[in-house]
Amino acid sequence: MFENKTEAQARTEILQMVRAYCDRYHKPDPYKEGDRISYASRVYDSDEMYNLVDSSLEFWLTSGRYTEEFEKKLGNYLGVKYVSLVNSGSSANLLAFMALTSPLLGERQVRKGDEMITVACGFPTTVAPAIQYGVNPVFVDMTIPQYNIDVSQLENALSDKTKVVMIAHTLGNPFDLKAVKQFCTKHGLWLIEDNCDALGSRYNLDGTEKLTGTIGDIGTSSFYPPHHMTMGEGGAVYTNHPLLNKCIRSLRDWGRDCICPSGHDNLCGHRFDRQYGELPLGYDHKYVYSHFGYNLKATDMQAAIGCAQLNKFPGFVERRRYNFDRLREGLKCLESDIILPEACPGSRPSWFGFLITCKENVDRSKIVSYVEKHGVQTRMLFAGNLIKHPCFDEMRTNGKGYRTIGDLGNTNRIMRDTFWVGVYPGMNDEMIDYMIKTICAAVKA
Repeated sequence: MFENKTEAQARTEILQMVRAYCDRYHKPDPYKEGDRISYASRVYDSDEMYNLVDSSLEFWLTSGRYTEEFEKKLGNYLGVKYVSLVNSGSSANLLAFMALTSPLLGERQVRKGDEMITVACGFPTTVAPAIQYGVNPVFVDMTIPQYNIDVSQLENALSDKTKVVMIAHTLGNPFDLKAVKQFCTKHGLWLIEDNCDALGSRYNLDGTEKLTGTIGDIGTSSFYPPHHMTMGEGGAVYTNHPLLNKCIRSLRDWGRDCICPSGHDNLCGHRFDRQYGELPLGYDHKYVYSHFGYNLKATDMQAAIGCAQLNKFPGFVERRRYNFDRLREGLKCLESDIILPEACPGSRPSWFGFLITCKENVDRSKIVSYVEKHGVQTRMLFAGNLIKHPCFDEMRTNGKGYRTIGDLGNTNRIMRDTFWVGVYPGMNDEMIDYMIKTICAAVKA
């Protein structure tokens, strides 16, 4: 088939066939009323498949040219200096927190026995890194209907052991960044924005609109299929802080001291002429380790998909906002029975989902059962209250390893009365309208 073709000609032919294959076999079926509507799904076309196969034909496999392109593109979009692609959003959170434990940070190093202020209502991998490093989470309650941290409790959560605040922007709705940022600045605390559910959300800070994830010291993203954009598995850590970036890169790449990317040697010109620790003078810098790290890199094939997704991403954000607004308008008639979500003042969320809290005498389980039975997928707000889960059994029994501020009343209410449905950009008006009709019927049933 390729006997008389150059490698470039063969590749071009293969990639043309890939586009044709995707256009023929990967087009979504037209929606028909009653078809199951998932809370999230991938939105892609032949651009992603073209890039994926293009990368696979090189067979580089680990991070390479597409990774460099993706990190640069995402950095340009966010307006940050440093982006590190990793293999998942959970790894991104782990890496962001790990960076704060680096000895290179001196007095600001986060150490075992320190405390991290966060919320219990969310995804567990926002909290897991602190637990793994022996740092005690301090759980603050949430607000309804914004479903974010109650900033009035921040000062009560503070102790002489507090070193870091790490919070997620709930389902794309920014938390009160002005209040949290001022609190962190006042007390010299690190701020990590878990931006995994909020890529593309914007917040007006002192008259300047900024993207979430860029206001704190470190931001994180996830590119798992349900998220705002996808590369299958994948995540990113980003910062404007050069020392934090150095820690992040080292910890992502086995903990090594060398900054040379895969496939490159001696970019600094000092690979064999330096002294490190108690190693012999001139020991190969590629095998010098300044941290206890991991290999948390993504593959170039994942990055190739991400590059195509980033080109579509601004349109994804606008469609999410449109779908959210249409859904909210259609459910206003139910405000005597359910609480509709509200954006944080001064923000423009890139909504990940649409949260609904049932009022008194309205049974969430009956509504969710009805909605699911009629083809609309629902989700709880992740852990609801993480402290209630089996992973906290030992700490809860011993009364050690964490603190709570107050009784977490709203957190427990969210666990009991709240659910959400999707607004992903693959949804059309017919799907949104069917969701409205189904939820209305469920509430009135």
